[in-house]
Amino acid sequence: MAQLQRTLSLGSVVLFGIAYMTPIIVLGTFGILADVTHGVVPAAYVAASLAMLFTALSYARMAAAFPVAGSAYTYVRKSISPKLGFIAGWAVLLDYLFLPMAIWLIGAAYLGSAFPSIPQPLWVLAFIAVTSAINVIGLKLAKTVNGVLMLVQFLVLVAFVALCVHYVLGDASKPLWSLAPFFDGGLNLPLVMGGAAIACYSFLGFDAVSTLTEETHEPRKTIPRAILLITLIGGLIFIVTSYFVQLAHPGAVFDNADSAAYEIARNIGGDLFVSVFLIGLIVGQFTSGLAAQASASRLLFAMGRDGVLPQKLFGTLSQRFGTPVGSILLCGVVALLALKLDVATSTSFINFGAFLAFTLVNLSVIFHYWIGSERRDPRDLLLHLICPLVGMGATLWLMASLDHLAITLGLSWLALGVVYLGWLTGGFRRQPPEMHFDAA
Repeated sequence: MAQLQRTLSLGSVVLFGIAYMTPIIVLGTFGILADVTHGVVPAAYVAASLAMLFTALSYARMAAAFPVAGSAYTYVRKSISPKLGFIAGWAVLLDYLFLPMAIWLIGAAYLGSAFPSIPQPLWVLAFIAVTSAINVIGLKLAKTVNGVLMLVQFLVLVAFVALCVHYVLGDASKPLWSLAPFFDGGLNLPLVMGGAAIACYSFLGFDAVSTLTEETHEPRKTIPRAILLITLIGGLIFIVTSYFVQLAHPGAVFDNADSAAYEIARNIGGDLFVSVFLIGLIVGQFTSGLAAQASASRLLFAMGRDGVLPQKLFGTLSQRFGTPVGSILLCGVVALLALKLDVATSTSFINFGAFLAFTLVNLSVIFHYWIGSERRDPRDLLLHLICPLVGMGATLWLMASLDHLAITLGLSWLALGVVYLGWLTGGFRRQPPEMHFDAA
């Protein structure tokens, strides 16, 4: 039987995780966060980073216990119950299914600002059509191409921060080091947490490296370390970038909050840099959307193949292209909701599913390591009870800080999942089918 080769080191896995998170997204959502927090975006990223760090610790502990693909679904299914594992998988499906929509909506918002004569819905439709076509035909981008595209994003991000520093230094009234981006007129915790609830969108994918388990040297050690490093490095990138951007543009007044970084780019670098920034952001959004739709379609295919979703629609591959066409097209249809939603609501809606999955992963640590084990030393108390409880509290607080429409949509999705689980299990009398992600 063919097996994947274990060729990936810790550095390779961390680089994959950072690339998956698409660091330039901190610029893409800056205006939304500035509007929600009233101009203290770095404070929101500090709160989000702390919350994500505790959850990343739980993911690391569960990745060490179950070094297989499946992430939250597998951890909850094996440590608590198959039915609750299904709910965790259903929450993850919310992220995967609607993430392309949010990615393309952000890209369309910036293209709409650059080309105001072209209606933004046309950009959304163009993103959906092009990426869906590529994913149907089959995507085989070389590692070198992906590396170049990531390099473009990082260079644009570094250039943006450097120009912000230059802009601030050019104004004698603005100090380079200030607490104003964190406490502008005082700390309003509800506003900061509301911003943090959206800022967590930037962290989505920190756990994606669990899918590389079969290709990594010493996965029980490497994958947990990578998850923590990715969260720390990602948080540092987001905090530092948002600090200097907020310093260059204090407050939260923009012509269009959805594309605020476009306006800031013109202020700090002129028309030429605006073009460079736009290219970097669109490259990031396009490649990220392409990968997100491909990942979502593979998840739907895995669920269809294993009988969790209708097999005829989701569990079959195109004879011509060898891709899950039905699942890809469904992702494209779902993305049409971007025509009716704004960036803040779409990212918040996705975060509801993430926070639900994060909460269940924190809970799975308690069940697997604390309740399921007889060890009760101080280290276990800290790692397997206190830290997961803090992580649960943080993610539930962030969930409650989402806007009301996002919470309503998220609860509706959860209710739909419970109803579907009841139908799938004959009124909860039998266990749901098990999903096998490794073959997807």
